[in-house]
Amino acid sequence: MSLRVHVATGLLEGVRQVLSPHHDARPDGVAADLLVIHNISLPPGEFGGPWIEQLFNGHLPPAVHPYFAAIHGMRVSAHVVVRRDGEIVQFVPFHRRAWHAGASQFEGRPACNDFSIGIELEGADDIAFADAQYDVAREVIQALLDAYPTLSPTRLVGHSDIAPGRKTDPGEAFDWARLRA
Repeated sequence: MSLRVHVATGLLEGVRQVLSPHHDARPDGVAADLLVIHNISLPPGEFGGPWIEQLFNGHLPPAVHPYFAAIHGMRVSAHVVVRRDGEIVQFVPFHRRAWHAGASQFEGRPACNDFSIGIELEGADDIAFADAQYDVAREVIQALLDAYPTLSPTRLVGHSDIAPGRKTDPGEAFDWARLRA
């Protein structure tokens, strides 16, 4: 698979789009120059199902699982999610500010949502990620590097790096060397 970003729309060509309302404009003059890797599973440690899409679109049903009741109403999103089977779902155009990082800081610069792109992998801190996820994540990252000259492979971090003490993802099961290979 060879991915390409349509720069005018900020969308990956040929992937499923489920556009989230949980995004807004980046500050004037600010371009993305940081890539942030996350993990997500809903309920925690369980994979598949419609729950990530429903969370990112504000439709997570609180009665389905006790954890959902705790996070119901959160307004969060990421630019893309890579499912366990390698499927890519895009939620926010890359030139827009997705609400993925929360309270965060990188190299002394706060509010990472302003200048980053969030890539979620369906997974958990302590569960091995699928082979397809590494392959597809590398393709997504390469497509972003090709489309946006402000991005660099040296500015690829985990959520835990920009929100230490608050976030632990992508977790100890994530193989950074494998992603960067």
